[in-house]
Amino acid sequence: MVSQTNRDTVPAMEELIGQKFPVLSDGFVYVVDYMGSDAAVVQMARTSYGAGTKTVNEDRGLIRYLMRHKHTTPFEGCELKLHIRLPMDAMRQWIRHRTANVNEYSTRYSIAIDSKDKTASDGWRLQSELNKQGSGDGALAFPNGFNFPGYLADDRRHEVAGDYLSSRETALHDFAKEIYEERLAFGVAREQARKDLPLSTYTECYWKIDLHNLLHFLSLRMDSHAQKEIRDYATIIGEQIVAKWVPLVWEAFQDYRLNSITLSGPEMKIVRDSVLAIGGFGVSGETMQKYGVAKVVDGNIKPTREGEELTAKLRKMFVEDPS
Repeated sequence: MVSQTNRDTVPAMEELIGQKFPVLSDGFVYVVDYMGSDAAVVQMARTSYGAGTKTVNEDRGLIRYLMRHKHTTPFEGCELKLHIRLPMDAMRQWIRHRTANVNEYSTRYSIAIDSKDKTASDGWRLQSELNKQGSGDGALAFPNGFNFPGYLADDRRHEVAGDYLSSRETALHDFAKEIYEERLAFGVAREQARKDLPLSTYTECYWKIDLHNLLHFLSLRMDSHAQKEIRDYATIIGEQIVAKWVPLVWEAFQDYRLNSITLSGPEMKIVRDSVLAIGGFGVSGETMQKYGVAKVVDGNIKPTREGEELTAKLRKMFVEDPS
């Protein structure tokens, strides 16, 4: 019998426990368990200076301050445990994030999962010409000299090339399965029989990580430069799970990490010179109020703490010499 303890719960997360989110052709993500909430982040932060703020609005401001100034330990007080099913090639990227606790399905002890990630005929991507590790844009076509019926119209070459590659993928999967099962029938040890399984073979793992390191994972794997397959998983974890678990943290993460940019020293100088060349800079109080970094106090528009920080950044960029 499992005893129950008193702890803060998030109703939206309680509803998610055990719910599978499908990913790719046969993968999934679901919540096994979680600890903490937005309130836990605030609680961790307040240990530094006592009771501190009290209202939800002040909690939101504190969380945004922590995220904006890259404080990390308050976010480490929350944890998430997921059950994930994903192709082995995506797992090889996933495991590079070493700040989590992982236990993966073992093909030494168990027979390999009988499922391979399949690519739709329109899902094949070209190699990027600019990025050695990424995909590029453009139409797929048969390589020059490829022995394929030449009567195809040019406007069908992309469509048929995708069909061809997907059919060859299926043939490879079928052959790999046949060889693997044949070895098992001969009595070959599972740890050796598995050695020629393709990286498209699905594996499963339990993945437990604290919120700070989870946000770092999401900032990298939700980025447009991440491989699409792992980006699909990260997007579901972020938008379907984290956003419901810690909505105030998620809002701050989007504003200060996911949808923000960092300028280098040379980039700041370029922006400074370009703006000053067309007549200087200036941000009105109304504009700052519109985007939530100023408010009306006694009939006057006053910057919030974030607004004051923005003003300091603008002064550094346009008034002070950044050299």
